[in-house]
Amino acid sequence: MEISRDLVAGLTIALGGLAPAMAIGKMAAAAMESLGRNPESAPGISSTLILALAFCEAIAIYALVVALAVKFVG
Repeated sequence: MEISRDLVAGLTIALGGLAPAMAIGKMAAAAMESLGRNPESAPGISSTLILALAFCEAIAIYALVVALAVKFVG
């Protein structure tokens, strides 16, 4: 039973970390592309990008909390 708990916790954090990482990379690439096309829009894009990155990181933190709960609670 302990092995399955470890496996579930590992998969949870792996998938919960992979998806936000890919989203952050895609958002940063889109922001850099838009800044290259229109440099005057930098303040609006930067503030929106920072907010979106914070939400993506929150998802990764939730995955960590779930993985730790699966591992140690039960």
